[in-house]
Amino acid sequence: MYVDDIVITGDDHDGIAGLKHHLVQHFQVKDLGRLHYFLGIEVAQSKAGVSISQRKYALDILEETSMLDCKPIDTPMDPNVKLLPDQGEIFLDPGRYRKLVGKLNYLTMTRPDISYAVSVVSQFLNSPCDIHSDVVVRILRYIKRALGKGLVYAYKGNSDIVAYTDADWDGSSSDRRSTSGYCDLIGGNLISWKSKKQNVIVRSSAEAEYRVMALTACELIWLKHLLQELHFSKIGTMSIICDNKAALHIASNPAFHERTKHIEIDCHFIRDKIMSSEIATSFVGSNDQLANIFTKSLRGPRITYICDKLDAYDLYAPT
Repeated sequence: MYVDDIVITGDDHDGIAGLKHHLVQHFQVKDLGRLHYFLGIEVAQSKAGVSISQRKYALDILEETSMLDCKPIDTPMDPNVKLLPDQGEIFLDPGRYRKLVGKLNYLTMTRPDISYAVSVVSQFLNSPCDIHSDVVVRILRYIKRALGKGLVYAYKGNSDIVAYTDADWDGSSSDRRSTSGYCDLIGGNLISWKSKKQNVIVRSSAEAEYRVMALTACELIWLKHLLQELHFSKIGTMSIICDNKAALHIASNPAFHERTKHIEIDCHFIRDKIMSSEIATSFVGSNDQLANIFTKSLRGPRITYICDKLDAYDLYAPT
């Protein structure tokens, strides 16, 4: 068996040293010291915190596509453009399209700002058209604008678990399905996020929002169990923040009625977590909804505002 790279992490330095000594006795291994680069992800550590980015990986993509000299742009997608299947001429090299979208999908590991755009172009892998390829090129031009953008993790005085959820109701022009988006933060640091089209067509914005709340609640429960296995500090009530008052009312209302019968399982699930004080819900205005970046195309200033709130910066920009 050949193993390429292994990362060992933890706060027990003696235990880490013992594990490395055990590996040296049984395998041919080389200790490269503190983590700096792993599977295309660049890591920088200091007393202020940890930062991760994929600058070299992004540069390799631009070099491969001959776009190192392209003109940068401030948005990965035009907010006024709605993509449809079979829109325009068929792209002549679908394999190249799929390969490039796959590379961009890996880049989203440190670039939450392109998650929505990449999820949209991923919906046309089967039969891409020229206009879909044009959007991929636009994403590359956006990446060129801030090649070193990544995530910064620092201790902010708390270990609260908070999730922002949002849904773009009826957002897809092709099948009228909504887009779910959420992001989870621990101690104010972005840990996980997702942008994905919902599996069913919903009849109201409240239902679309409630479905993504249920999805996020499952993610939070999983995170809690993971942190408990890692002997994390005591975990209090986790928060789900939403900008839809109707969905929040359904979550807190113990009475079921005609509007909630078709999502009854989700209702029971979230209400049980609320009643047990495992999860609490709260409202946030649309202007402060950080999950907007995962559900719709935004203007440049809005993207910058949300990225700043998520500690997603251009780590190589001059200060």
